Amino acid sequence: MGKNDDYERIILNVGGLRHETYRSTLKTVPGTRLAHLAEADPRCVSSFDPYMGEFFFDRHPMVFSLILNYYRTGKLHCPAEVCGPLFEEELAFWGIDETDIEACCWMNYRHHRDAEEALTKFESPDLNYGQDGDIDDSVSRLDGCSRSQGPIHYWKLWQPKIWALFEDPYSSRAARFIAFASLFFIIGSITTFCLETHEYFNIKVNRNDTSLDHLAESDMDRHPTLTIIEGICVIWFTFEFIIRIISCPNKLAFIKNSLNIIDFVAIWPFYLEVVLSGLSPKAAKDVLGFLRVVRFVRILRIFKLTRHVVGLRVLGQTLKASANEFLLLIIFLALGVLIFATMIYYAELLGSFFVDKSTEQKLHFKSIPIGFWWAVVTMTTLGYGDMYPKTWPGMIVGALCAVAGVLTIAMPVPVIVNNFGMYYSLAMAKQKLPKKKNKYGQRPVHVSSSQFCKMEGNSQCYKHRGETSPITKDESADLCEAALPHEEVSPPICPNPIPRGRTSSHGRDWRKRTTLLLPIGDLACAPDQEPSNGHL
Repeated sequence: MGKNDDYERIILNVGGLRHETYRSTLKTVPGTRLAHLAEADPRCVSSFDPYMGEFFFDRHPMVFSLILNYYRTGKLHCPAEVCGPLFEEELAFWGIDETDIEACCWMNYRHHRDAEEALTKFESPDLNYGQDGDIDDSVSRLDGCSRSQGPIHYWKLWQPKIWALFEDPYSSRAARFIAFASLFFIIGSITTFCLETHEYFNIKVNRNDTSLDHLAESDMDRHPTLTIIEGICVIWFTFEFIIRIISCPNKLAFIKNSLNIIDFVAIWPFYLEVVLSGLSPKAAKDVLGFLRVVRFVRILRIFKLTRHVVGLRVLGQTLKASANEFLLLIIFLALGVLIFATMIYYAELLGSFFVDKSTEQKLHFKSIPIGFWWAVVTMTTLGYGDMYPKTWPGMIVGALCAVAGVLTIAMPVPVIVNNFGMYYSLAMAKQKLPKKKNKYGQRPVHVSSSQFCKMEGNSQCYKHRGETSPITKDESADLCEAALPHEEVSPPICPNPIPRGRTSSHGRDWRKRTTLLLPIGDLACAPDQEPSNGHL
């Protein structure tokens, strides 16, 4: 084409909305769908309508306005009202690299990926069947297994149901009842753990030894009622643990789970104490004393509430997501503690020259390490009052330390609060989101769609091909000959290599991303071929 053709106007009909621009404008971003469209003969492009004199694309019109503006200005923006996955799919269809998005809009574009990653952390149950985690689908696939086929098939039919019953409180009404029962026993176990330390629930027990060398000894033991309540709770936890480990689809992942480890560690001391209590006091005294100390692990059962209380799971995910902010807070506090501990020591030392001897002897800050405790308490605004400055220079340093502590702690708090709000909203959305049902079956994907190479049947798009390797004309002819006579074959990818441009530092594996596809008919046609009217 000549230079005058660059100023030829092109009409693009995208989703029913007509856009008009110059051919030279579409060439400003090489290697994209529109750039190759501008270089091709319109009569040989399948998406060209000779009657209307326009190119038609059945894509999102509003997003295309942003993409076309990128060709005009060289700046790609993603507004907040545009859904991230939608914008990502449109960029892939038009062949634009996501790294071209401006820095001001990158966080908004990236937000949807962060939300998807965070949403997967609230999947319930945690150890699901298959990748979809749909218990109903697993059960429906096994409905054909009858009881006459044997106990193995019968167990496979009921295993996902039992697992969901104890692991997913929202799977059924029975699961909710079991969740409330488990919550009741957790609260009961923690209550007995706290009450057994009160003197009212401790009784004096005489432990007599038949040996003449030992006199009768008295010891304090918990009330039998608390022992009975704790025994009932442990029996329930044991039953729950056994059922869960039997019905778990992934035994190795179950054993590695931290909450399951806490369950086991909190159960075994009770049984060991019951067994050793039958022995002679002399033989079991040391072991029982150790087990009474180990009883504190029962307080770890409070973490079992994370299975039933969404807010606790949100809190845990917030702490993980805010690890960098907490590390930054610790660094700020450490610097402040070091600076103000040094300042208070020398301020009090300087002020001691202007006070009498009696006051000088009462000064608290004898060294810098002693000032570390005072700096931590002051910067966190606790102020125990065990150590405080008594001179004017020390009081000035103390005031500066308190103000600096307030500012230091206030800086990372908004980020942590925002993370908590995001995770909480995602958790609520995950619970209230209805299960999607495929009412219409799998819809066919057009060869020009960005989802074409995502289909399992179209794996030839990637077979023996690099990232920028095109399909040759011989390969295109082979594809056409292999097709049925009535099929219309449009081999994807243009005949010229399409450079990927900048490699994305944010990106994922290129095989998992949507791929730029151009029908071969968009760029070339046989001499005897008539211009076709169709969709790209």
